[in-house]
Amino acid sequence: MRSPRPAAGATPGPDAAVYVISVAAELTGLHPQTLRTYERLGLVMPGRTSGGGRRYSHRDIELLRSIAALSAEGIGLEGVRRILELQDQVAALRQRTGELTAELAETREALRQALTTPRVAQPGSRLPAVRPPEVGQSLVVWRRSQER
Repeated sequence: MRSPRPAAGATPGPDAAVYVISVAAELTGLHPQTLRTYERLGLVMPGRTSGGGRRYSHRDIELLRSIAALSAEGIGLEGVRRILELQDQVAALRQRTGELTAELAETREALRQALTTPRVAQPGSRLPAVRPPEVGQSLVVWRRSQER
């Protein structure tokens, strides 16, 4: 399904494939054949028109500039590919860390609430069923498995 067209005068998003190869080459300072080579090697994947023409997004342009800068520093294309993979992994790990941090904060708050108000387990609830520990007792929290 096609996404709706932006309103007249609206700025396209960073993933909107809007630049033809000649414009992308001019914006990056690279030759169009270099852009084709980078695509063939899987370093960049521009969008395609229904007729097969390449369309580059702003994000693609930034990626091409990064590839050009790494290449200018003497890094081979396989090294560039590995660097890009590692950057993607770092971004994914940062996102996951953020998710886990938020989940931990939610769990801590749920536990704090559960400890101040003794309750019985409710089906479907993410809150643990606990009662306040007595002095000298340990507290064990069982976490319900989540279906993903």
